[in-house]
Parts: sequence; structure tokens; C-alpha cells
Amino acid sequence: MGSAVERTDEHVREYLIYRGFTNTLRHLDSEIKADKEKGFRVDKIIDQLQQFVQSFDLFGLKDYWLYLDKRLFSRLEDIYRTTVNKLRTSLYRYYVVNTIQKGNLEKTQEFFQKQALELQGQADWRDWFILPFIPSPEQNPAFSPYFSRQWADTFLVSLHNFLSVLFQCMPQPVLLSFDGEVQKMMSLGEENEQLCQLLFALQTESRDPKDGDEVVHHKLPLYIQNMDRLGDTELDLVTSQRAVTITTTPSRNFFSTFLTQGRRTPGKTQQMNCGSSPSQAVVGRKEPTTNPSREPAQLKEVKSVCQISAGEPATSQAQQMTIQTAPLRQKRLQDHEKERKELFSKPPSQNAEKKGETELGETSGEPPSSYLSSRNWEGGVSMEQPFIKLSQEEYGEHHSSIMHCRVDGSGRRVASLDVDGVIKVWSFNPIMQTKATIMSKSPLLSLEWATKPDRLLLLGSGVGTVRLYDTEAKKNLYEMNIDETHPRILSLACSPSGSSFVCSAAALSRSGSCDSVPQICIPASGQLLLWDTKTVKQQLQFSLEPEPVAINCTAFNHNGNLLVTGAADGIIRLFDMQQYESAMSWKAHDGEVYSVEFSYDENTVFSIGEDGKFIQWNIHRCGVKQSEQSLAQDATGPFILSGYSGYKQVQVPRGRLFAFDSEGQHVLMCSSSGGLIQRLTSGEPALEGVLSLGGHKAPVVTVDWCSAVDCGTCLTASMDGKVKLSTLLAQNS
Repeated sequence: MGSAVERTDEHVREYLIYRGFTNTLRHLDSEIKADKEKGFRVDKIIDQLQQFVQSFDLFGLKDYWLYLDKRLFSRLEDIYRTTVNKLRTSLYRYYVVNTIQKGNLEKTQEFFQKQALELQGQADWRDWFILPFIPSPEQNPAFSPYFSRQWADTFLVSLHNFLSVLFQCMPQPVLLSFDGEVQKMMSLGEENEQLCQLLFALQTESRDPKDGDEVVHHKLPLYIQNMDRLGDTELDLVTSQRAVTITTTPSRNFFSTFLTQGRRTPGKTQQMNCGSSPSQAVVGRKEPTTNPSREPAQLKEVKSVCQISAGEPATSQAQQMTIQTAPLRQKRLQDHEKERKELFSKPPSQNAEKKGETELGETSGEPPSSYLSSRNWEGGVSMEQPFIKLSQEEYGEHHSSIMHCRVDGSGRRVASLDVDGVIKVWSFNPIMQTKATIMSKSPLLSLEWATKPDRLLLLGSGVGTVRLYDTEAKKNLYEMNIDETHPRILSLACSPSGSSFVCSAAALSRSGSCDSVPQICIPASGQLLLWDTKTVKQQLQFSLEPEPVAINCTAFNHNGNLLVTGAADGIIRLFDMQQYESAMSWKAHDGEVYSVEFSYDENTVFSIGEDGKFIQWNIHRCGVKQSEQSLAQDATGPFILSGYSGYKQVQVPRGRLFAFDSEGQHVLMCSSSGGLIQRLTSGEPALEGVLSLGGHKAPVVTVDWCSAVDCGTCLTASMDGKVKLSTLLAQNS
């Protein structure tokens, strides 16, 4: 109950801040500090009683017990009054014994003088009045048990248990019921998982192939070896190789509904079923690209049974099926039993020969890359998709378009900023919950999580200030005045060491006209400053050549020795953070640079610009492109949201436009309907579509990818104020 009360206090405090009831919040904080019930925390109540005993504060001890009696014990039934009286007697004896053990006989005599009228009529205290006059009471048979450590521990544990049961049995307000619901959901989830494992074990024991059944030889997908368990659908996949069409989004904790979904290859792809029994297999018509003589043996075997040829016209199922011979059926049964034993005894070898089967599912309304799990033919070898979308949740506390959305280094908290200047700090594990709400009178343009400690947020405003905000204490620690002539704080980046941060400040307006001829637009003036986090003082100002210009985006490498920036003049600048000077710079884009990031190996830099291009640059050879890809406008901005009666809302990119996975092989980008995951390739094109997360009804304006937890978490934030949190499972190939 104590934890529920503490969380409820946080919700009430957040609500009062949201409503602007500052006086009520002030009174609430003062009353919480003076709360004698300690938020129904039993350990805090026991600590308070022990503090009175150790400090020989008899008056405080009596007053505190009297409060507990009036507030809590008086509500109990009469049958519990005896228990309460015994606990009070034991508490007083605990106090007296402590005074004697500490050698403070003055306090011992004071206790019996002040409590004489109350205790002299009680039989339990009749022999205790001689205690101050006994030379060694701890050796007296009548009092020695009370001087033992065992008696003291037994009393404290009994009092602790009594208060715990009392708080659990007290009628709770409706506001506290949400905590019980959360606990109930968690327990039901654990119970459901245990039942799934039990069901799987029972089905494994009972499902043995029979002689009369027809089993098609198959090879399980590689991701099965990394699963903790298999659900019902996977068992069907093992024994019957069914093709299942997925129409709903699976929950976060269940894998059983999406593992068999495939993708129909573009073009006129045909499929047919071999056999009419539950053990039928779905075989693709796509011709392998390798030499037919080197086809996998199983593909030849299936083709010999089903007589499928890419050049043959589609015929009826009855004409395409042939009856398998008894030796062939027996061989397949033996092969299936062997694979089944290997599956449950040890993980299948990754070097095993891939089988020539292609699982096909029904096409959906998503782009071709939106399938969850499919295998495509390339030289007779099946290619696994790198990710499976486990779930997608929505955070809808914002009421206007999102500008920034970032997850902290630990992967526990998310900070999102909208165009109204409202920042929400929220968590998503185990449940999605708002932790803090920050509202600013001045417009906010940028945010960044501090590196050490990661609970701190850097907030850049439009009036030349940067705030350091503590998300746990919910208060501003510092507010730094950057520069009045350059009030727009466009970008913030914290060094991985946590000792400093980089701040990009820009002037209010631009000289020149950008409406008719964007090429002659004169970028706004700007500064790039380095601030010390500990002293909260400016360390230096970087030199921006050929002229001071607004820096739109900044990023450090893993150790903070390099800093890459993208500016409004289309130039990328690379700074040496040990010498604090520019190492190189080059013209990267026609127009502004919107977003820059280091590659996984930090030998290259990726950038997205106003010209709609995604370019990879070699930092060892200044200005040399390694790859280039043209992107659609919904991936680079400016982002446009159309409304009724021709209304249009236009937003220039502010946040991160792309983010990499933990291995640096895949990149998450914006799109008009959700995040789009693409694979980085070394050839042309530079990007290959892998997975479309979807889920949005407005253009996505910023993304982030967190790999700090077991399951990768993708964040996509859109112009309608919605943030989608997609949980992915990586398939190791």
C-alpha cells in the first residue's frame, strides 16, 4: 500500500502542476513532510518509533503512539484491543530496557515517575517498579529475557506485521485502486506465461507422428533457436507447416501469432497446396536463381511430388498432386522425428542446409516491406527478415505536433516536446506512465538527455536560455543565459563523458528572401558554444568558417573526441574536441542540413538535407561520398499536414530524422504513415526497405531507436501529437 500511496501522491502533484494550483501543491508538500503515517510505509513508522526510543524521548514516543491509536487502532474491532495493549506494553518495556542498557538510569527513573499513575494498577507492570534498584537486571531471571536480542527482534517483527496487515485491511479510496489493477495484470501475465509453457510441454509429449499421417519434410526458421518458448501456432508450424495470415497487431509478450506470416513476392506469384490434410505445405512458384543441378535436395523432392514449374500454367489441385509412395512417407516421418528431437534437445546448427520452401502469406495494405516475417529466394537460400514487430503502443498526452522525442541512455525514460512548449517525461516499462510534465512560458526549441546522470534534461528555448531540469526531483537545477543576439537554441548535444555540452544558438531572422528562389537564401547567423556542465560556465566558442552560421544539428562520437555538425548553409563541419578546432568541412547538401549522425564504426558520417538526399560521407577523405540515396519529402521535410477546407500545417524539421539500430546495419526513418526501417547496403540503391512500422495518421517528424533493452524499441512521433512505441525482436542470422 505504501508504494501505491507514493505513486498516487506523484499523480496528484502532477495534476496540481498541470492545473496551476501552486498554493494547493505547496500545502500538499508541507503536509506530506509532516505526515505521521509516513505514507502508510510500515518501515518508516518503525524507524520513527525506534528513533524516539534511542533518543530517550518519552514524550514523543507517547504522543506518536497516541496518534496511531486514535488514527488507526481505534477503528479496529474490540477483539483486537488486547493485541494493541500488549504491543503498547512491549513498546514501553523496549524503551525501559534501552535506557538501562545505555546506562541512563535517570531516564529509567523518569519513566516510572511519569508513568506511575498509569501503570501501577496493571498486573503486567507490578514487578517492574523495582527494576531501577536492581544492580544487574539483565541477570535477573524475571527480566533477563527482555534484555536479549531475540526478544527485541521478535517485538519489532510482530509490530511490523501487525501494522502491515492493518494497512492492507483498511478501506482504500478509489484513487488507489489503479495500483491493484496493475498488480493484477502483472500476475495474470505471469500465470498466463506459465500456462503457455505447460500447454507447450503437454502438446510436445502428445504430438507424435502416426504411421498413417502424411508429414512434409521441412526446416524450421533460424529464429526459432533464439526463442524462449513456442506457442500454439509454432507447434502447428512444426507439424503442419501452415501459412497463416496476420490481420491484427500482436501483444508485446506473445510470439505465437506472427511467426508464420510471410510476404507475397511482387509480381504474379502463385501458390498451391500439396495435400489436403492438416500437414499440407505452401510452396512458392518463384524459380531459384542458381543452377538447377545445385538446388537443395528437399526442393527437388517437393517439386517431384507437386510437379510445380514456373513455366507451367496453373491447373487444378487434383491434377497437381501425386500420391507419395510408402517408402518416401516413411523416410519423411523419420526425418521429421529427427528434426523434432534436435529442436528440443539443442539449438539447430546455423550452418545446416537451408530447405527450398518459401512461405507465402496474404498481401496487406502496407508497402511491400511491411511484412513481419518472410523468406525470399536468393540462390536457393532463404533470407530471414532481421526484425519482428512484437507490439505497438501509443502515447497520446500531447495536444499538438511533436518537435523532439528522445529516449535516455538507460532506455527507461522518454522525453517528448511539442510545438506548444509542453514536455512530457514518461516511461514505458512495465506500463506506459507519465513521470513529469514541464510547461514553459517561453518557447522551447530543443532538448537533450544529459549523459551523467541520465535523469537530467537539457532544454533549449527561443529566448536565449538553456535549462538543466531534474526529471526525478521535478525542478530546474540551473538556467543559463546563452546570448541575447542569438536567442534561438537550435541544437544541444551532451558529451559522452558528461562533463560538457555543445549548444547551437542562432539569430531570430534571416536576411534575404527564401520564398521565390531558395538557392539564394542567406542563412541566419549563429554560434556554436561549449559549456561546462559542472561549473555551468561557457568554456569556448567554436570558429565557424567561412562565416558564422546557424548550426541545425550536432552529434558526438562514442568517446566525445569528435563532433559533427550540420548547418543552414549546407556545410558539414567536423571538430576535434581535444584541440577544440575544426578538423575538416565540406559542402554536403543544396540547402540546409537537417540531421547528422556518425556510423556504427565511426569511419563515416550520414546526413539528411533540405535537398531530400541521404548521403554517407567518408571522414578520412574530406567530402568524398560513399553512397547517396534520394528520399521522398515525407522522410526529409518540410512536413505538411493537410486538413479540411484546404488547411495546411507546415513544419520544418527540428528533431532527429533518422536513427540506427545497435549494430548500425539498419536505419529508422520518417514517413507519412509511420516509421520505416531500411537496411544499409554497399551497392545501389543505398537503402533497402525492410519493415514499415505504420500506425500513424499524420506525417512522422522525428524518430529514435533505443537498443538498451533486450527488445529494440523504436519511437516515431507525428504532427498529430501521437508517439508510437514499437517493440521489435531482432532475428540473429
